Amino acid sequence: MIRAVTALDDPQLPLVLLRAALSAVEGQAVVRQALSESPPEGPCHVIALGKAAAAMARGARSVLDGGLARALVVSRQGHLDFTLCSDPRIRCVEADHPVPGPHSLEAGRQLLAFIDSTPADQCLLFLISGGTSSLVEVPVSGVCGERLAALNDWLLGAGLDIAVMNRVRSALSRIKGGRLGQRLAGRRLRALLISDVPGDDPAVIGSGLLAAGTVLAPWPVLPAHLEWVGRCAQQPLLPAEVPRFPLRVVANLERACAAVEAAARDQGLPVFRHREFLEAEAAATGEALARTLLDAEPGVHIWGGETRVTLPPEPGRGGRNQHLALAAARVLAGHDGVRLLAAGTDGSDGNSLDAGALVDGGTVSRGEAVGLDAAASLEKADSGRFLGAAGDLIHTGPTGTNVMDLVIGVVAASRPGRAE
Repeated sequence: MIRAVTALDDPQLPLVLLRAALSAVEGQAVVRQALSESPPEGPCHVIALGKAAAAMARGARSVLDGGLARALVVSRQGHLDFTLCSDPRIRCVEADHPVPGPHSLEAGRQLLAFIDSTPADQCLLFLISGGTSSLVEVPVSGVCGERLAALNDWLLGAGLDIAVMNRVRSALSRIKGGRLGQRLAGRRLRALLISDVPGDDPAVIGSGLLAAGTVLAPWPVLPAHLEWVGRCAQQPLLPAEVPRFPLRVVANLERACAAVEAAARDQGLPVFRHREFLEAEAAATGEALARTLLDAEPGVHIWGGETRVTLPPEPGRGGRNQHLALAAARVLAGHDGVRLLAAGTDGSDGNSLDAGALVDGGTVSRGEAVGLDAAASLEKADSGRFLGAAGDLIHTGPTGTNVMDLVIGVVAASRPGRAE
């Protein structure tokens, strides 16, 4: 009997669905829509910060046109473009990510100078996306670039919740935790945000430049080499100490997941939206999701979140999405008709420029065929090297957005060996 081939059998389907998600949350499009609905009045001075800063700035320029007085755009290396930076009104700055460095401190100095030179009666439009915590910093007295780098190296490798990391970062910053908002009291200001945090809280996005948190995250136990942090830390601001500005989230993970669902349904495919937020260890999560798919109904399965990886002393290539994908591939090994995609919506993953990976039942055998070991690669946090050898890495380049991570599972109809 010949089995009918459907879209669920298309090995490219997860990539098609990923592109639909990225399009729905792309910075230029969402900012253009938001400003078209409610354009600013008079000359506007734009500050765009984060991984999606360039795309968001392009969206603002397309609506403001001659009303754009000037702009400061700060993003990570490789995320800016010539067409934006060639505009004489726009100052483009490449800063350090994922660990703040000297360029992040320079970006912080330029941010304050830009604000101070903006006429008090003219509009400030902030466009903020994920990555801002590392890209722009003005540290408190006694904290140098080397200390910031050491602290953030530890924070990123300790498997901590984002709210805990932000509490520490904000304690050492003159702009985070609402402190920049406090400085801007009385100014005409609005902000559009692309959320890369659970709950879309403006006090957490970019470590809360314009808003203070209502809930205080716990202070982590710091290692001995960071004992100086407690001496330099300042008390957090209360929400009442920061002016209330109009802050609007224009793109988030929910919007990206909804776009995947809509794109799948447009092809007539069954869709299963899994609402739990993925936030546990990446390897354990990958294994659990793969087991779910092996028992699942045929169709498209959607998850979102941001898992964690506790890094070894000398990690290899990759990030949490590649780590999750390789762990899933070990469970899927030898099973046909099941594929899993895990990708960062910003187009990068950990210390690599790959967004993530698309794995299937043959991933492990393809990697092992060139002499690599999947279990050892996971132990060394070197998933990217294994997945690259297997031909399963996803490379999108900068996407103009950052709404955390997507996991898309596809279970083919009547896949061989599926338990009925």
